[in-house]
Amino acid sequence: MLHAYKKEYDNVFDELVDRGYYEQSTNEEELKKKLKNESVKFYCGFDATADSLTVGHLIQIMVMMRMQNYGHRPVALLGGGTTLIGDPSGRSDMRQVMTVEKINHNAECFYKQFQRFLDFSDGKATLLNNKDWLLELKFLEFLRDVGSEFLVNEMLKKDAYKNRMAAGGLTFFEFSYMLLQSYDFLKMYRDDGVTLEIGGSDQWSNIIGGVDLIKKHENGEAYGMTFSLLTTADGVKMGKSQKGAVWLDSEKTSPYELFQYMRNVDDRDVEKFLLQLTFLPTKECRELGQAKDAKDINHAKEILAFEVTKLVHGEEEAKKALDAAKALFAGAGNEDAMPTTNISKNDLPKGLLQMMTDLGLTKSNGEARRLVSQGGVSIDDEKITDTTFEITEDLFKDGKIIIRKGKKVFHRVLIG
Repeated sequence: MLHAYKKEYDNVFDELVDRGYYEQSTNEEELKKKLKNESVKFYCGFDATADSLTVGHLIQIMVMMRMQNYGHRPVALLGGGTTLIGDPSGRSDMRQVMTVEKINHNAECFYKQFQRFLDFSDGKATLLNNKDWLLELKFLEFLRDVGSEFLVNEMLKKDAYKNRMAAGGLTFFEFSYMLLQSYDFLKMYRDDGVTLEIGGSDQWSNIIGGVDLIKKHENGEAYGMTFSLLTTADGVKMGKSQKGAVWLDSEKTSPYELFQYMRNVDDRDVEKFLLQLTFLPTKECRELGQAKDAKDINHAKEILAFEVTKLVHGEEEAKKALDAAKALFAGAGNEDAMPTTNISKNDLPKGLLQMMTDLGLTKSNGEARRLVSQGGVSIDDEKITDTTFEITEDLFKDGKIIIRKGKKVFHRVLIG
């Protein structure tokens, strides 16, 4: 599922700036010339902290896809080694320590997902795993060769560490993360000809560490470039939380759920997300995003949801999700793409509160009780306010009911 698109710009750097990805880089003018005149081999790292990428990773993925489309060669670096430690950047607590087996499984899942977005044929893209070199490092040699290049007082000034220190402390285990990521860049510069590292804005300190290490050890010229994190208009990161994360794996977040998630974004985010999460022409994104009329805004959101779902799951699944949305909101189309659970007649009767929790619509019966008492739950468009209400077999028309939470979350229940 690879996505080619028509180039609108003279070089990828201008495209990244104009569509709102770019935040900063080292040697900006020189890097821009290289990206315009040469085929640059670059890398982006992904720690394998879960068995799926999330919507929050789409910024890095989109940048890699756009750069590949201009003839540059991406390296997707799986953090099979660094995931054992965990990057403290942007965190207020220590990442849970994971087993090697779990990390390897997650990394394999990442690789399968990357194949949807990047062209790995004929060396056009490469996948590497830093466990292949980090797990073999000798501690004293590493400290002598790499650790000696980093001043502790300078490291503590970096936001990645300063924020953690203020929040209650930083282990030496985590403190070493910057050294390992910097060494990754040096290793791939030496062995694979990688001269550019890209990443989110929270990676700037780590990227600079690698650029400096290459200069000191190889007297070489390497570059770093960062991008704004994918955040909502309220400043909240998208897709990064373990609670309620929006995954790129259809088994964890269905195409319909992804469609609905994007369909329901804040009006203020529509233009930004069209520019950054789709391959629609820049002019079209701006025109759609600047809609003022409610009908036009909803149309723009529908296009956004369709394009993102198509990007992640393919056009067929995007069409199914669109049909399901029309079935709910316009009384037409196919509802088969809606999140669906099959239950047995033997499971009935069951209390509505317990049913909602079992379906994952709420995290607890207490949350379900509050929603019902506040009038936030409907069954087949009939509002239910009785917290003792029971789901019985006679509620099912044509073998189904649709439970709605709020205005935008639906779940179909089939009886068999």
